Order: sequence, then structure tokens, then C-alpha cells
Amino acid sequence: QVQLVESGGGLVQAGASLRLSCAASERTFSSYAMGWFRQAPGKEREFVAAITWSDGSTYYADSVKGRFTISRDIAKDTVFLQMNSLEPEDTGVYYCSAKVGGSSRALSSYDFWGQGTRVTVSS
Repeated sequence: QVQLVESGGGLVQAGASLRLSCAASERTFSSYAMGWFRQAPGKEREFVAAITWSDGSTYYADSVKGRFTISRDIAKDTVFLQMNSLEPEDTGVYYCSAKVGGSSRALSSYDFWGQGTRVTVSS
């Protein structure tokens, strides 16, 4: 069972940056992909970014492309989401997720989820 713990959320003003972290319990992530999803109040959970652990290939939602960067630290089994130029529309609970195999934008394809970290961007 993979356990994921997110951190780094907070309250910031529009234009600011935040860096989210996701620490994983799994020590053999070579066959996994990691994703970040978010859920705004009253909306469905949506894809933000994903990274394939083995080769570092990345994927982004159009709404965050150019502003957010997903990365991984192999030695620490940790995934990061660097969020720059934050907008009020980025407000929500951000969830880290993991799946066996390649990256995917599909929420239903992910097997493991963290508890979420809240990001609030004020205008």
C-alpha cells in the first residue's frame, strides 16, 4: 500500500508562488507515475500535472502550462509541484496521486491518493 503525504499549501495573493511536496512511502517507484489533481469548491476534481517516474516525462493541464512545474526527487521519493503566477482560479485542495504504469490525465486510473493540501489564492 502506497502512502502519500502532501504539504506546502497555504494562503497567498495572486501572482505569488507556492511549492507543494508529496512524500511517498513506496521505495520502488520506478514503475509508477505520479499525478497532481485539484478540486475547487463545488467542482469536480481535475487533472493538473503528471510525471512518469522512470524517465521524468511530464504532462500538464492547459490551464497551468507555463506556470506550474512538476518534478521528482528520486533519492527522497518525493514529487513536487512548483506553482508560479498563481491565480484565484487555482484555489482548491491539491491531491497527490500514484498509479502503476505510465502517466495519465484520467483521475480514475490512479490507485493511491494523499489527503490533500489546501491552496487559497486571493485577488
